[in-house]
Amino acid sequence: MGLIKHLSSKKFFIFNLVLLGALFGFSLAFLSFSCSAKGTGLFSQGKTAQAQEAAPVPKNSLEVAQNLQIAFKAVADKVQPSVVELKTSTTRRQQLPNGIPWEFFFGPQDGEGPGRRGEREYRSQGLGSGIIVQTDSKTNMYYVLTNYHVVKDADEIEIEAYGERSYPAKLVGQDERKDLAMVSFTTQDKHPVAELGDSDDVKTGDWAIAVGNPLGFMSSVTMGIISAVGRTNGPGGNINDFLQTDASINQGNSGGALVNIRGEVIGINTWIASNNGGGSVGLGFAIPINNAKRTIGEFINKGEITYGWLGVSLAEADNDIKSALGVNGRQGALASMVFQGSPADKGGILPGDFITKLDGKDVRGVQQLQLSVGDLVVGSQHTFTVVRGGAAVELKVKIDERTNDVASDNAKLWPGVMILPLTDKIREELKIAKTTAGVLALQPIDKTPAAVMGLQRNDVITMLNGEPVKDIAGFYKALREKAGKELWFDVLRGESKLETPHYKR
Repeated sequence: MGLIKHLSSKKFFIFNLVLLGALFGFSLAFLSFSCSAKGTGLFSQGKTAQAQEAAPVPKNSLEVAQNLQIAFKAVADKVQPSVVELKTSTTRRQQLPNGIPWEFFFGPQDGEGPGRRGEREYRSQGLGSGIIVQTDSKTNMYYVLTNYHVVKDADEIEIEAYGERSYPAKLVGQDERKDLAMVSFTTQDKHPVAELGDSDDVKTGDWAIAVGNPLGFMSSVTMGIISAVGRTNGPGGNINDFLQTDASINQGNSGGALVNIRGEVIGINTWIASNNGGGSVGLGFAIPINNAKRTIGEFINKGEITYGWLGVSLAEADNDIKSALGVNGRQGALASMVFQGSPADKGGILPGDFITKLDGKDVRGVQQLQLSVGDLVVGSQHTFTVVRGGAAVELKVKIDERTNDVASDNAKLWPGVMILPLTDKIREELKIAKTTAGVLALQPIDKTPAAVMGLQRNDVITMLNGEPVKDIAGFYKALREKAGKELWFDVLRGESKLETPHYKR
């Protein structure tokens, strides 16, 4: 029975009266709103409600919307078949606590007796996305680009391609610094290869379409814009300069494609910023595809990435440091320390140089310079523009290969300590007199010359090789001109004045 049939006749009458009144009131309000939107009252200028006409719809508005819809559908049709889902399986071990008879429930653990400490082995499953970027027609092999964190430590990898076709896959290569990896699978089935775009042409406000497998939902397509470019400080020390987008990205999108309105891959979706437990809040980040183009060939040919090495320890310069170095308002990266015998050392780059250009292109900051140097070909020569003592200097540097051994040899890092200017805030916190001139030493790096000399955190360096140090510019000037083969400091440590042992190189 309907609602009205459940009501008494009296209630039925009242109900209808209220309903008619509500409908009349709604209609009157709607007409008043429509008329006032045109700049008239309901009965203004002698016109009645019946005389008011609806605002004309622009003739091409529907056509524009339909064309945009067609464009998005074309992007989906083009990109979806080249984006795959990665299913990973990883063997993990969990340490078992003492005193609990796990063997009673799970059987003997690693051959240990009852009640002893052991380990439990279990399988961890993971999901991610990947992009088919290359194929070998002779071997029927397809190469899939994804994130390092998607396949990290995986024992088994399975590819599920568009159309729900599954294939076993194997790891080709991986790199933690760029958070990139490559896997391959072989099949006689035909799969399209993604078209790679130019991420250097991407601008804030451009359309952005994300394609992947969020939370296991295959071939999902979401749309937004590029919110920003050149974002740094990604998770886990990732050295990429990310594209930021508000296209919805969730867990499982990692390794999937971020494409432009032409369906060209401009980025690899990698991480999200979220305060709600990992769900999308419109803050997604993708590795620019140009950061990965050289990587693709290196993974296929060598199984690993070769990085160029300059041999400097870079630091972001805040306004106080920039002011002290005379580079206010300029972008760049501070070469705070230089590895002895490195390409930078041989090419003439010195501690305190503020690097502003690489081969004529502006340096935006530390992370961007690290990425650019890493992509330089080993053995190639490049021009670095630095500001030294207020003047621009161009230096030619021949790039070496970066290895963990050379990049972690702190004994060659000169001088081995980062310094800060004595700002009013630092003086107040450390109770340093305003009349004291010098620079503040941060924690010396282990095994470096500064550490060997016994320099300590929060020492105030007042002299370098007998030369008074008034500020940061004075420190680096004295380091350049006075510390040829020997180095020592006069420092103020608390209320004590000390001279460090001499270091000979």
